[in-house]
Amino acid sequence: MSASKIVPRVGAAVRGSKTGRPIMVVLDLLGRRAALRVLWELRGDPLTFRALQEACDTNPSLLNTRLKEMREIGWLDHAGGGYRLTDQGRTLSAALGPLNEWAETWGQADGVGGPRTKSKG
Repeated sequence: MSASKIVPRVGAAVRGSKTGRPIMVVLDLLGRRAALRVLWELRGDPLTFRALQEACDTNPSLLNTRLKEMREIGWLDHAGGGYRLTDQGRTLSAALGPLNEWAETWGQADGVGGPRTKSKG
């Protein structure tokens, strides 16, 4: 199956949404195995396929699928030095920053995201 047949598109049904609203399409794409890890590992210098595979600790088939999808939707491209984020990919990565900050705060809240504590009473 080619990447174009499996890459969700705005306006088409995606996991969790029949409307295909842009936010739902992005969340579908980000929710795919290793997608966030690929974005994270490409936040700096370009990486070759082999270096990215090692950094993501994933198998070549899965990585190849994610790379095809992310290239098709414009989040990354491949040049002589390897794979790198496009302007859109860098913008997405930056947009995830506030979510990460929120998650860190949430994760430290007593009894919420952090270690479970015994309930009082």
